[in-house]
Amino acid sequence: MAADWHDLVSQPKYKLKVEKNVMVPMRDGTRIAIDIYHPDARGKFPALLSTANYSKDVQALPIPKGTPIDFRLGNGGIEAGNSEYFVSRGYVHVNADARGTGFSEGQYGFLGRKEQEDGYDLIEWMAKQPWCSGNVGMLGMSYFAMIQYLIAGLNPPHLKAIFPFEGTHDIYRSFCYHGGIFDFGFFFQWWPHLTAHTMEPLDMPPAEFKRRVEEMLKNEDVLGHPNIYIPLVWQDRNPIMLYPCIQPYDGPYYQERSGYTKFDKIKIPTYCLSRWTTWLFHLPGALAAYNGINAPKKLTIGLPEASGKDKYVFSVGRPWFEGHDVILRWYDHWLKGIDTGIMEEPPINILVQGTDKWRYENEWPLARTKWTKFYLRQGGKLNQTPSSSGEEPESFVNKPTVKPSEKVPQLQYVTEPLARDLEITGPSAFYFNASLSNPDANWMVEIHDISPDGSRRLVTMGWLKASHRELDVAKSKPYQPYHPHTRSLPVEPGKIYEYAIDVRETSNVFQAGHRMQLIVKGQDSPYEGPEHFRETHYHLLNMKETKHTIYHTPQYQSYLLLPVIP
Repeated sequence: MAADWHDLVSQPKYKLKVEKNVMVPMRDGTRIAIDIYHPDARGKFPALLSTANYSKDVQALPIPKGTPIDFRLGNGGIEAGNSEYFVSRGYVHVNADARGTGFSEGQYGFLGRKEQEDGYDLIEWMAKQPWCSGNVGMLGMSYFAMIQYLIAGLNPPHLKAIFPFEGTHDIYRSFCYHGGIFDFGFFFQWWPHLTAHTMEPLDMPPAEFKRRVEEMLKNEDVLGHPNIYIPLVWQDRNPIMLYPCIQPYDGPYYQERSGYTKFDKIKIPTYCLSRWTTWLFHLPGALAAYNGINAPKKLTIGLPEASGKDKYVFSVGRPWFEGHDVILRWYDHWLKGIDTGIMEEPPINILVQGTDKWRYENEWPLARTKWTKFYLRQGGKLNQTPSSSGEEPESFVNKPTVKPSEKVPQLQYVTEPLARDLEITGPSAFYFNASLSNPDANWMVEIHDISPDGSRRLVTMGWLKASHRELDVAKSKPYQPYHPHTRSLPVEPGKIYEYAIDVRETSNVFQAGHRMQLIVKGQDSPYEGPEHFRETHYHLLNMKETKHTIYHTPQYQSYLLLPVIP
């Protein structure tokens, strides 16, 4: 296009007026509380729905724009989007309290079926209002994005497009459990920031609920974590953490709330946007949604601090305001019929780390990928030559307590300084042969980019609980192993097993002179890394001191399978 698309999208021309606490009846009679932000003019406008559990009122508090996320301040959930930005450009913005939260009636169901149906009913109610053109989209990041997949999968007739900005797709694998390891840190922090009245009870017989609680209260790992023990005993203290805690395997509870189960039902245009650093939650959702939805679609992946013209799209200020111009461009095209040129560009746009350059692509994974094995070698080496005879296994002993001055016990494998740039873009997998001194333990891996001056940057991560090593062969790909997580397999101490870890997708150029490092460990590093990351993501710790041993011999090869881009 000759013109800059910023000049083609709707420009600000309206002032904002608001209706507060409008109560809208749902199909079962429960009333949902909404705020409606209108342009100050007569006429019919397309409308955008935001709905979540953080309170619609909190979204409008006078927090300075761009304030860093602070869980002590409680601003993390201000993610519905800037009403004034969209209303001034000719949209109506409806902000809703999810069922059972804020001023809405009912019981909170954490993305459950009733909450999804409420989204359908709200959209159809909005479309019938005198101020609506009949074209509706959705707005918001994180929880506000996750619910978009679920509502779109119900196919409300007047929902014409969605834009999930940082929305995970798999509540078990990317929200509650990583590789089968319970991520309780987020739930511990999260519940106080929600406005839920009461939780909808689990669809589980009371006797079974009691049995599961009692079973967890006998778990040695749980007994070492008071933040988990307390909600198991005093069950109103943190039910959002209690429910996944007593459901350690994938099943109906998680599948009902997971967007991936709806991808084949979504038939409307979808724009997925995420960041390379949201490995634990949202990054896998954007990539899986792009490949799983059969409709007009776009995908953009960047970084929190990306350079260039669109840097602001990926930062993490609160209230959330970044990327609104890209969202406007999308909805102007699909809800207003304005030719913004957005569908003339290649469907995928990624920021390649290491070079800090944007690049268009046409598919994911990239068709030109050369899948390459980097083998673990004795002495902490990592290279493309398979292990030879005579190499001894290497071990670390994971302890349940780490002092602030100590590093988490680990093994490190690193390449020689690279003679030329090496790009990896796509999903990766870590295949390794290992033994444990106890019946179960956690495996965690990290890939780092180490510069010549010794500074390091975390590129991607992966996790696996040893007893969850079973693979679903039909769903697995060599570069992306898939674990069903429906049962635990026995681990015989001292026996060698092959493990396969799904390492989260990334795009990174390891520049000439840099080294690639693989770290293998058994627990999180509570005193290392960004403060927000440490505070909100902490996995259930193995409370038994455990020896982890990795083998790299001709019989027991261990290697990273990486997506090298020629």
